[in-house]
Amino acid sequence: MLADLRSDTVTTPTPEMRDAMAGAAVGDDVYGEDPTVNALQAEVARQTGFEAGLFMPSGTMTNQVAIALHTRRGEEVICAEGSHIYEWELGMMATFSGVVPRFVPAPLGVPAPEDVRLAIRRSVHQSPSGMISLENTHNKAGGTVIPLDVLAGIREVATQEGLPLHLDGARVYNAAAALGVPVAEITRHFDTVSVCLSKGLGAPVGSVLVGSQAAMARAHRYRKMMGGGMRQAGVLAAAALIALRDGPAQLAADHRRARVLAGALVDAGFAVNLEAVQTNIVYATLPGAAERVAGWAERGVLANALGHDSVRFVLHHQIGDEALDRAIAVLTA
Repeated sequence: MLADLRSDTVTTPTPEMRDAMAGAAVGDDVYGEDPTVNALQAEVARQTGFEAGLFMPSGTMTNQVAIALHTRRGEEVICAEGSHIYEWELGMMATFSGVVPRFVPAPLGVPAPEDVRLAIRRSVHQSPSGMISLENTHNKAGGTVIPLDVLAGIREVATQEGLPLHLDGARVYNAAAALGVPVAEITRHFDTVSVCLSKGLGAPVGSVLVGSQAAMARAHRYRKMMGGGMRQAGVLAAAALIALRDGPAQLAADHRRARVLAGALVDAGFAVNLEAVQTNIVYATLPGAAERVAGWAERGVLANALGHDSVRFVLHHQIGDEALDRAIAVLTA
Protein backbone atom coordinates (compact mmCIF):
# COMPACT_ATOMS: atom_id res chain seq x y z
CA MET A 1 0.00 0.00 0.00
CA LEU A 2 1.30 3.47 -0.94
CA ALA A 3 2.40 5.86 1.84
CA ASP A 4 2.30 9.35 0.37
CA LEU A 5 4.36 11.72 2.52
CA ARG A 6 4.92 14.38 -0.14
CA SER A 7 2.45 16.85 1.35
CA ASP A 8 -0.73 17.17 3.38
CA THR A 9 -2.36 18.33 0.14
CA VAL A 10 -2.47 14.76 -1.23
CA THR A 11 -5.39 13.56 0.90
CA THR A 12 -8.54 12.41 -0.90
CA PRO A 13 -12.11 13.26 0.14
CA THR A 14 -13.59 11.04 2.83
CA PRO A 15 -16.88 9.22 2.17
CA GLU A 16 -18.68 11.82 4.30
CA MET A 17 -17.18 14.61 2.22
CA ARG A 18 -18.26 12.92 -1.00
CA ASP A 19 -21.82 12.55 0.30
CA ALA A 20 -21.87 16.22 1.30
CA MET A 21 -20.56 17.24 -2.11
CA ALA A 22 -23.24 15.22 -3.88
CA GLY A 23 -26.03 16.82 -1.86
CA ALA A 24 -24.70 20.38 -1.62
CA ALA A 25 -27.03 23.30 -2.22
CA VAL A 26 -25.43 25.53 -4.84
CA GLY A 27 -25.80 28.87 -6.57
CA ASP A 28 -23.61 31.28 -8.51
CA ASP A 29 -20.85 32.28 -6.11
CA VAL A 30 -19.62 35.16 -8.28
CA TYR A 31 -22.99 36.75 -7.53
CA GLY A 32 -22.66 35.74 -3.87
CA GLU A 33 -25.58 33.33 -4.26
CA ASP A 34 -24.05 29.95 -3.35
CA PRO A 35 -25.46 29.11 0.11
CA THR A 36 -22.85 26.48 0.92
CA VAL A 37 -19.97 28.78 0.01
CA ASN A 38 -21.58 31.54 2.08
CA ALA A 39 -21.85 29.15 5.04
CA LEU A 40 -18.19 28.17 4.72
CA GLN A 41 -17.03 31.77 4.50
CA ALA A 42 -19.07 32.70 7.55
CA GLU A 43 -17.78 29.75 9.58
CA VAL A 44 -14.10 30.42 8.83
CA ALA A 45 -14.65 34.09 9.69
CA ARG A 46 -16.38 33.11 12.94
CA GLN A 47 -13.63 30.73 14.03
CA THR A 48 -10.87 33.21 13.24
CA GLY A 49 -12.65 36.25 14.68
CA PHE A 50 -13.24 38.28 11.51
CA GLU A 51 -16.26 39.93 9.93
CA ALA A 52 -16.17 38.13 6.59
CA GLY A 53 -14.40 35.59 4.40
CA LEU A 54 -13.93 34.89 0.70
CA PHE A 55 -13.50 31.35 -0.69
CA MET A 56 -10.82 30.86 -3.34
CA PRO A 57 -9.23 27.91 -5.15
CA SER A 58 -5.83 28.12 -3.46
CA GLY A 59 -3.68 29.62 -0.75
CA THR A 60 -1.53 31.28 -3.39
CA MET A 61 -4.59 33.18 -4.57
CA THR A 62 -5.68 34.22 -1.07
CA ASN A 63 -2.19 35.44 -0.24
CA GLN A 64 -1.82 37.35 -3.49
CA VAL A 65 -5.26 38.92 -3.19
CA ALA A 66 -4.26 40.09 0.30
CA ILE A 67 -1.08 41.64 -1.08
CA ALA A 68 -3.10 43.43 -3.76
CA LEU A 69 -5.48 44.71 -1.06
CA HIS A 70 -2.78 46.13 1.17
CA THR A 71 -0.17 47.57 -1.20
CA ARG A 72 0.43 49.96 -4.04
CA ARG A 73 2.78 49.39 -6.96
CA GLY A 74 6.44 50.02 -6.16
CA GLU A 75 6.12 49.18 -2.47
CA GLU A 76 7.79 46.43 -0.45
CA VAL A 77 6.30 43.51 1.44
CA ILE A 78 8.21 42.82 4.65
CA CYS A 79 8.35 39.07 5.19
CA ALA A 80 10.41 36.39 6.87
CA GLU A 81 13.20 34.80 4.87
CA GLY A 82 11.97 31.65 3.17
CA SER A 83 8.35 32.83 3.08
CA HIS A 84 5.95 30.92 0.86
CA ILE A 85 4.66 34.14 -0.73
CA TYR A 86 8.14 34.55 -2.24
CA GLU A 87 9.56 31.04 -2.57
CA TRP A 88 6.56 29.19 -3.99
CA GLU A 89 4.17 31.75 -5.47
CA LEU A 90 6.01 32.27 -8.78
CA GLY A 91 6.83 35.95 -8.47
CA MET A 92 3.14 36.81 -8.36
CA MET A 93 3.56 39.73 -5.96
CA ALA A 94 5.68 41.45 -8.62
CA THR A 95 3.65 40.27 -11.59
CA PHE A 96 0.20 41.18 -10.29
CA SER A 97 0.71 43.84 -7.61
CA GLY A 98 4.02 45.35 -8.72
CA VAL A 99 5.66 44.96 -5.31
CA VAL A 100 8.85 43.29 -4.09
CA PRO A 101 9.83 41.48 -0.89
CA ARG A 102 12.00 42.84 1.91
CA PHE A 103 13.28 39.87 3.92
CA VAL A 104 13.98 39.79 7.64
CA PRO A 105 15.99 37.09 9.43
CA ALA A 106 13.80 34.29 10.77
CA PRO A 107 15.62 31.61 12.77
CA LEU A 108 13.29 28.59 12.81
CA GLY A 109 10.81 30.71 10.87
CA VAL A 110 10.38 33.26 13.66
CA PRO A 111 11.27 36.91 12.90
CA ALA A 112 12.04 39.21 15.83
CA PRO A 113 9.76 42.25 16.19
CA GLU A 114 12.76 44.58 16.25
CA ASP A 115 14.08 43.13 12.99
CA VAL A 116 10.67 43.77 11.43
CA ARG A 117 10.81 47.36 12.65
CA LEU A 118 14.33 47.82 11.22
CA ALA A 119 13.15 46.55 7.82
CA ILE A 120 10.60 49.35 7.42
CA ARG A 121 11.57 51.89 4.76
CA ARG A 122 10.37 55.51 4.58
CA SER A 123 13.13 57.18 2.54
CA VAL A 124 12.32 58.80 -0.78
CA HIS A 125 15.36 56.95 -2.14
CA GLN A 126 13.96 53.48 -1.43
CA SER A 127 10.81 51.51 -2.10
CA PRO A 128 8.46 52.28 0.77
CA SER A 129 7.10 49.57 3.01
CA GLY A 130 3.53 48.62 2.13
CA MET A 131 2.70 45.75 4.46
CA ILE A 132 4.07 43.05 6.76
CA SER A 133 3.36 39.38 6.10
CA LEU A 134 4.03 36.44 8.42
CA GLU A 135 3.75 32.69 7.84
CA ASN A 136 2.51 30.41 10.63
CA THR A 137 3.41 27.61 10.51
CA HIS A 138 6.52 28.36 8.46
CA ASN A 139 6.76 25.71 5.76
CA LYS A 140 10.38 26.06 4.66
CA ALA A 141 11.65 26.30 8.24
CA GLY A 142 10.09 22.91 8.93
CA GLY A 143 6.51 23.64 9.96
CA THR A 144 7.60 25.81 12.86
CA VAL A 145 5.31 27.92 15.02
CA ILE A 146 5.55 31.62 15.88
CA PRO A 147 5.12 32.12 19.66
CA LEU A 148 2.20 34.27 20.75
CA ASP A 149 4.41 36.90 22.38
CA VAL A 150 6.29 37.37 19.10
CA LEU A 151 3.00 37.80 17.24
CA ALA A 152 1.93 40.43 19.77
CA GLY A 153 5.25 42.23 19.37
CA ILE A 154 5.00 42.34 15.58
CA ARG A 155 1.39 43.48 15.84
CA GLU A 156 2.57 46.36 17.99
CA VAL A 157 5.19 47.30 15.39
CA ALA A 158 2.60 47.19 12.61
CA THR A 159 0.21 49.38 14.58
CA GLN A 160 2.86 51.92 15.52
CA GLU A 161 4.11 52.13 11.95
CA GLY A 162 0.66 52.21 10.35
CA LEU A 163 1.26 49.08 8.26
CA PRO A 164 -1.28 46.30 7.56
CA LEU A 165 -0.34 42.86 8.87
CA HIS A 166 -1.25 39.73 6.90
CA LEU A 167 -0.91 36.10 7.92
CA ASP A 168 -0.22 33.31 5.48
CA GLY A 169 -2.06 30.83 7.68
CA ALA A 170 -1.94 27.88 5.31
CA ARG A 171 -1.38 25.70 8.38
CA VAL A 172 -2.59 28.07 11.09
CA TYR A 173 -4.75 25.32 12.61
CA ASN A 174 -1.55 23.27 13.01
CA ALA A 175 -0.01 26.23 14.81
CA ALA A 176 -3.04 26.49 17.09
CA ALA A 177 -2.88 22.76 17.86
CA ALA A 178 0.83 22.99 18.67
CA LEU A 179 0.28 25.98 20.97
CA GLY A 180 -2.84 24.49 22.54
CA VAL A 181 -4.96 27.59 21.89
CA PRO A 182 -8.04 28.41 19.80
CA VAL A 183 -7.07 29.55 16.32
CA ALA A 184 -8.51 33.03 17.06
CA GLU A 185 -5.73 33.57 19.63
CA ILE A 186 -3.34 33.62 16.69
CA THR A 187 -5.44 35.32 14.03
CA ARG A 188 -6.60 38.21 16.24
CA HIS A 189 -3.27 39.96 15.65
CA PHE A 190 -3.81 40.34 11.89
CA ASP A 191 -5.74 42.49 9.43
CA THR A 192 -6.19 39.62 6.98
CA VAL A 193 -5.52 35.89 7.20
CA SER A 194 -5.28 33.23 4.50
CA VAL A 195 -6.61 29.90 5.80
CA CYS A 196 -5.95 26.80 3.68
CA LEU A 197 -8.55 24.05 4.01
CA SER A 198 -6.86 21.51 1.72
CA LYS A 199 -3.70 20.91 3.78
CA GLY A 200 -3.85 19.49 7.31
CA LEU A 201 -7.60 19.92 7.59
CA GLY A 202 -8.10 17.56 4.65
CA ALA A 203 -10.49 19.31 2.25
CA PRO A 204 -9.99 18.49 -1.44
CA VAL A 205 -9.81 22.13 -2.61
CA GLY A 206 -9.75 25.66 -1.36
CA SER A 207 -8.64 28.45 0.94
CA VAL A 208 -10.51 31.30 2.58
CA LEU A 209 -9.25 34.85 3.00
CA VAL A 210 -10.73 36.55 6.06
CA GLY A 211 -10.83 40.20 7.04
CA SER A 212 -13.24 43.08 7.39
CA GLN A 213 -16.43 43.29 5.35
CA ALA A 214 -14.99 46.22 3.42
CA ALA A 215 -11.75 44.40 2.66
CA MET A 216 -13.55 41.29 1.44
CA ALA A 217 -15.77 43.39 -0.83
CA ARG A 218 -12.60 44.74 -2.47
CA ALA A 219 -11.01 41.28 -2.47
CA HIS A 220 -13.92 39.97 -4.54
CA ARG A 221 -12.73 42.08 -7.47
CA TYR A 222 -9.13 40.86 -7.22
CA ARG A 223 -10.31 37.27 -7.00
CA LYS A 224 -12.26 37.76 -10.22
CA MET A 225 -9.25 39.36 -11.90
CA MET A 226 -7.14 36.31 -11.04
CA GLY A 227 -9.72 33.92 -12.46
CA GLY A 228 -11.08 32.79 -9.12
CA GLY A 229 -14.78 32.99 -9.92
CA MET A 230 -15.77 29.35 -9.37
CA ARG A 231 -19.54 29.74 -9.89
CA GLN A 232 -21.37 26.73 -8.33
CA ALA A 233 -18.56 26.10 -5.86
CA GLY A 234 -20.82 24.75 -3.13
CA VAL A 235 -19.81 21.22 -4.11
CA LEU A 236 -16.29 22.11 -2.95
CA ALA A 237 -17.36 24.18 0.04
CA ALA A 238 -19.47 21.29 1.36
CA ALA A 239 -16.38 19.11 1.73
CA ALA A 240 -14.43 22.03 3.20
CA LEU A 241 -17.09 22.53 5.89
CA ILE A 242 -16.58 18.94 7.03
CA ALA A 243 -12.81 19.42 6.99
CA LEU A 244 -13.21 22.54 9.08
CA ARG A 245 -15.43 20.68 11.53
CA ASP A 246 -13.43 17.48 11.88
CA GLY A 247 -9.90 18.33 10.76
CA PRO A 248 -8.56 20.31 13.75
CA ALA A 249 -9.04 17.38 16.13
CA GLN A 250 -6.78 15.21 13.96
CA LEU A 251 -3.78 17.55 13.87
CA ALA A 252 -2.22 16.57 17.19
CA ALA A 253 -1.94 12.98 15.95
CA ASP A 254 -0.21 14.19 12.79
CA HIS A 255 2.26 16.13 14.95
CA ARG A 256 2.92 13.09 17.13
CA ARG A 257 3.61 10.93 14.08
CA ALA A 258 5.97 13.56 12.68
CA ARG A 259 8.03 13.34 15.87
CA VAL A 260 8.05 9.54 15.62
CA LEU A 261 9.25 9.74 12.02
CA ALA A 262 11.91 12.33 12.85
CA GLY A 263 13.26 10.20 15.68
CA ALA A 264 13.42 7.11 13.48
CA LEU A 265 15.25 9.03 10.77
CA VAL A 266 17.80 10.34 13.25
CA ASP A 267 18.33 6.84 14.62
CA ALA A 268 18.99 5.68 11.05
CA GLY A 269 21.65 8.34 10.52
CA PHE A 270 19.65 11.05 8.75
CA ALA A 271 20.41 14.68 9.61
CA VAL A 272 17.20 16.15 11.07
CA ASN A 273 16.89 19.33 13.13
CA LEU A 274 14.58 18.00 15.84
CA GLU A 275 14.02 21.50 17.21
CA ALA A 276 12.22 22.34 13.96
CA VAL A 277 9.86 19.34 14.16
CA GLN A 278 7.03 21.20 15.86
CA THR A 279 4.02 20.23 13.76
CA ASN A 280 3.49 17.84 10.83
CA ILE A 281 6.56 18.52 8.65
CA VAL A 282 9.97 16.85 8.78
CA TYR A 283 12.99 17.93 6.74
CA ALA A 284 15.98 15.62 6.42
CA THR A 285 19.34 16.38 4.88
CA LEU A 286 21.05 13.62 2.90
CA PRO A 287 23.23 13.41 -0.22
CA GLY A 288 21.61 12.31 -3.45
CA ALA A 289 18.13 13.28 -2.31
CA ALA A 290 16.46 12.81 -5.70
CA GLU A 291 17.91 9.34 -6.17
CA ARG A 292 16.90 8.28 -2.67
CA VAL A 293 13.36 9.57 -3.20
CA ALA A 294 13.09 7.69 -6.51
CA GLY A 295 14.20 4.48 -4.80
CA TRP A 296 11.67 4.86 -2.00
CA ALA A 297 8.91 5.48 -4.54
CA GLU A 298 9.63 2.09 -6.12
CA ARG A 299 8.94 0.56 -2.70
CA GLY A 300 5.70 2.47 -2.13
CA VAL A 301 6.80 5.52 -0.11
CA LEU A 302 6.54 8.98 -1.67
CA ALA A 303 8.46 12.03 -0.41
CA ASN A 304 9.60 15.35 -1.90
CA ALA A 305 13.21 16.03 -2.82
CA LEU A 306 13.77 19.77 -2.41
CA GLY A 307 17.20 20.51 -3.80
CA HIS A 308 20.08 18.09 -4.12
CA ASP A 309 20.37 17.23 -0.43
CA SER A 310 17.00 17.93 1.24
CA VAL A 311 13.88 15.78 1.57
CA ARG A 312 10.55 16.84 3.02
CA PHE A 313 8.06 14.50 4.65
CA VAL A 314 4.57 15.70 5.64
CA LEU A 315 2.17 13.79 7.87
CA HIS A 316 -1.59 13.96 7.38
CA HIS A 317 -4.77 12.26 8.54
CA GLN A 318 -4.57 9.53 5.90
CA ILE A 319 -1.23 8.30 7.25
CA GLY A 320 -2.07 6.27 10.36
CA ASP A 321 0.29 4.43 12.67
CA GLU A 322 0.45 1.30 10.52
CA ALA A 323 1.19 3.27 7.36
CA LEU A 324 3.86 5.22 9.20
CA ASP A 325 5.50 2.04 10.46
CA ARG A 326 5.62 0.68 6.89
CA ALA A 327 7.08 3.94 5.64
CA ILE A 328 9.75 4.01 8.35
CA ALA A 329 10.75 0.44 7.46
CA VAL A 330 11.32 1.48 3.83
CA LEU A 331 13.03 4.78 4.62
CA THR A 332 15.48 3.30 7.12
CA ALA A 333 16.26 0.04 5.33
